[in-house]
Amino acid sequence: MDLLQVAVTSVGAFVALFLLSKLMGHRQISELSVFDYVNGITIGSIAAEMATELEKPLRPLVAMVVWALLVWLLEALTSKCPRLRKYISGAPSIIFDNGKLYRRNMKKARLDLSEFLIQCRQQGFFDLGAIQTAVYEPDGRLTILPVAARRPATPEDMGIAPEKEQIFTELVMDGRVLGENLHRMGVDETWLLRQLRQQGYHSAREVFLAVADANKQVAVYPVST
Repeated sequence: MDLLQVAVTSVGAFVALFLLSKLMGHRQISELSVFDYVNGITIGSIAAEMATELEKPLRPLVAMVVWALLVWLLEALTSKCPRLRKYISGAPSIIFDNGKLYRRNMKKARLDLSEFLIQCRQQGFFDLGAIQTAVYEPDGRLTILPVAARRPATPEDMGIAPEKEQIFTELVMDGRVLGENLHRMGVDETWLLRQLRQQGYHSAREVFLAVADANKQVAVYPVST
């Protein structure tokens, strides 16, 4: 009977925490969705209770199992139901567009004007005239699209065809040779040592970081003294 009561209480706590978090607004849980926020604080709280509940350790264990099942069920439902996902995870809101502030959307997101202006300044926009669209994301962050005239120029705008960027492979890190990466590139330690000697290094121990591009050009960063 006690375990059933714990299970029912866990479900009630899940619903209550979720609703309270929605009422608080996204500013309280910036960079987390409401679902992630509720899940995180609850699992932490239950884990702490498990560590201290010595007389009836099954209670917090049952609560954690019930909570995990609820999380799994909601994730399964939201993956198949866009409407439910929109309510659980939240939806982006247009706060500013084409010179117009949407006060109603700000009110729904519980975002006041001062906080909106702060987030704009944090992204380098001190003049609203430089903003085309500002979207308030479900994780509490502001995504800003600048007006076309203020957007950074791209190579395409300038009629330039840049070379394809390459991913560098780490060969030495903190004086240690990464043999697996050497093997992936089709080279060995003898080749690496030859490359290091060409740049004035006698062993990998003198190297803090060495990386190579797809053309096997090696850049070396020595250990600083």
